[in-house]
Amino acid sequence: MYIENTGIEEVVADLSLLDEIMLNHDLVRAGQWDYERVTYDKKYVIKEGTYYLRVFGFTPDGDVDTRDATIHLKKPALGKHYYPHGVEYGEDENFPAGLVKDCQTTLKAVMEDLKPYLQKN
Repeated sequence: MYIENTGIEEVVADLSLLDEIMLNHDLVRAGQWDYERVTYDKKYVIKEGTYYLRVFGFTPDGDVDTRDATIHLKKPALGKHYYPHGVEYGEDENFPAGLVKDCQTTLKAVMEDLKPYLQKN
């Protein structure tokens, strides 16, 4: 499920800044990166299952490995984890309302922290 109208998909920012701000909101990059892409995850374990709020990003001209990258963020998604298959984001998934609200609140807080640094792409 894509989370709409967050403004996140318009953010262009330095990787180091994003790492710091995302981590302040429990969105962790950890091993979810390659040389051109990053994924920030916030994990939720609730009675209905395990879910991930994911914020994806890419760099058209940098190198994530060297931490020399300007990241263009994409539309955030909420997915449910199914062992051993992975995370499903499909329209047929049922996401608890409280979970969706928390994800929206998290993304709004991230945007507030990013505002002073924003570059529009």
